[in-house]
Amino acid sequence: MDPGVLCAVVEALLRVGEVALARECLARPPLADSDEPRWLLKLADYRQRLDENAEALRLIESAIARGATGAEVRFHHGVQLYFNGCLGEAEAELEASLRADPPSGRAALALSRLRRQSPEDNHLDLLAEGLGQVPHGAMDKPALLFAQYKVFEDLGRNEDAWRALELGNALMHARNPREAAVQRAFLARLIEACGEDAVKPRSEPDDGPQPIFIVGMPRSGTTVLERMLGNHSQVRSAGELVDFELQVRRAADTRRIHAETFTGRIADLDLDEVGRCYLAQTRWRARGRRFFIDKQPPNWMLAGLIHAALPGARILHLVRDPMDVCFSNWRAFFGDTYGYSYDMADLAAHHDSYRRTMAHWHKVMPGAVLDVPYERLVREPDATMREVSAFCGLDWELGCTDMSGNAEPVATLSAAQVREPLHSRAFGEWQRYVVHLAPLREALRRNQVSEASGS
Repeated sequence: MDPGVLCAVVEALLRVGEVALARECLARPPLADSDEPRWLLKLADYRQRLDENAEALRLIESAIARGATGAEVRFHHGVQLYFNGCLGEAEAELEASLRADPPSGRAALALSRLRRQSPEDNHLDLLAEGLGQVPHGAMDKPALLFAQYKVFEDLGRNEDAWRALELGNALMHARNPREAAVQRAFLARLIEACGEDAVKPRSEPDDGPQPIFIVGMPRSGTTVLERMLGNHSQVRSAGELVDFELQVRRAADTRRIHAETFTGRIADLDLDEVGRCYLAQTRWRARGRRFFIDKQPPNWMLAGLIHAALPGARILHLVRDPMDVCFSNWRAFFGDTYGYSYDMADLAAHHDSYRRTMAHWHKVMPGAVLDVPYERLVREPDATMREVSAFCGLDWELGCTDMSGNAEPVATLSAAQVREPLHSRAFGEWQRYVVHLAPLREALRRNQVSEASGS
């Protein structure tokens, strides 16, 4: 079979959640045996999407050795070096990609996140040059602004940093003006559709490897917990999987969970079948261990359906200070993924919907979700991880809290941070912009008052 045909089949299988079959296709000749750079690069892309980043790096470097070149190749090589912890080599590749014509906003962002920039060694001139080259409507523009914000902040130029961040957020909000409202409406419908009966498990867990879901708002500390728990001898980190949402959407015959048709069909879903299909597509990731971690933060929205479909699953929920987590979302560039994060009013409203949804899950399935406070995880890691281990049915193992000793690839915005020893620098970072963030702070305060009054 032609490699191009196999790639088309793999693409279709991944789109509908048939991961196991897609991996079988990737292992078939002539695709798996090809030494042509274009197919090696396609294979690397698929392995990255499957969160097999060590293999993705090997394939990209094999393609480069066989003549693959160009700014795009160097960008993807730099990203995989970054994910695999080769930060010095990653910086060189990403800088080369940023110097290309036209400059890459994605490369600028990754480059800014690699390390703390200094007055003697930074990329401000390169970023300014890039901003002068890209057209106003291009996605590269806000990406470069978010990168510029990070460098200015590293240099202590807080007013310059805020101006770049504010403009970058405004440009992104203009791209996604209604997404936040759509999601708020979805969450309200979801709560209404998921009473106690809807989230009650239908069956008993089997004896195979079980998932541990780590959920929470993005930037709430989910990667820190994943790295610690992934140190356990009976746990394998599987990355940020989309498999559960894909299986639920497939069962509901809908393209988006935010669609009204999805919540209208929840009562009729065969959640036992959803659970069986999810396990069929993911259990290979355990690789002989008792548990595998599915760290997809937005799965907090689907926690009730996870509990019903997968009675053997554990659900860990990261809880972070509202201002800390909201500011961390405001300053993180998510592309078009989280439209709520680019506007302070939308961000505060989303946080309110998130709190209400998690409170609902606790009410209708008490004891099924363990809240893990991020601040306690950082300040009292051993005590917190003992509780996490007990909740998951694991014996306590010394060394779990040593993130710097975990050499596994990590493909999140925290890829550089979580390779460092634990620190408390992330607490209260918003306070350097306290005046500018007053609208966000006030909106969060109003939501807390509203909740306390029962409205």
